[in-house]
Amino acid sequence: MSLIGSGNASAQKKKPKQTKPETDLARLQQEFIQATKDYKASLGRLLATYERDVERAEKQLTQAQALFEQGLIAKNQLAQSEASLAAAKDKVSETARLMSNADTQIAETLVEAQAEAQLAKTRLARNGVMHTASYIRYAGADGWSLSDAWKVQRFFLDSFKKQLPVAVFGQGAIHDRWRLDHRNSMDISLHPDGPEGQALLNFLRNNGIPFLAFRAAIPGTATGPHIHIGRPSHRY
Repeated sequence: MSLIGSGNASAQKKKPKQTKPETDLARLQQEFIQATKDYKASLGRLLATYERDVERAEKQLTQAQALFEQGLIAKNQLAQSEASLAAAKDKVSETARLMSNADTQIAETLVEAQAEAQLAKTRLARNGVMHTASYIRYAGADGWSLSDAWKVQRFFLDSFKKQLPVAVFGQGAIHDRWRLDHRNSMDISLHPDGPEGQALLNFLRNNGIPFLAFRAAIPGTATGPHIHIGRPSHRY
């Protein structure tokens, strides 16, 4: 009696369904997580190599110490063996640190994915504020239009005697690619935790101007730290 047909049917029944990303943001986040996992796996292979290098360097140092005690090698040769072992251990430590950072990036992306889902469902009240690990959202109190941008630019020029570092004014190429409606917003190249960023955020709050302050990159949403002035950019 053949079991081929029944085996295939059983396998088809047990095969789990893959969850399809519901949005472009979810797809970008999944791609980022997978790429980070692949990167961590490559670091794991590299770490195994570096750990073997440490073992070899330890054996060589033990031999060098024995030879030095017998007067068969000079002190500088012993020092070279010690330096080789230290360098090998540094590579292990650095690779382990990068692997830990990869885990942190994955965890933060998952947290932000949950925050994005919450943000999409949450309507902030007038002057409401939302904090997540990577950004601050302020709902604002008054209406906002890019025609009011001069007020922000004048504040920054008066405060710091230089032009406001505007990265994108209105819709940009990156927003087209991510399908974000950015027509009534502008992005400022300032870290929100820096002194100039903090001064700008205080000005925006005091004047009821809505903003999103990003402390880090978020796949599909922010390329890096910056201050988004205006309402959140909705996907289309």
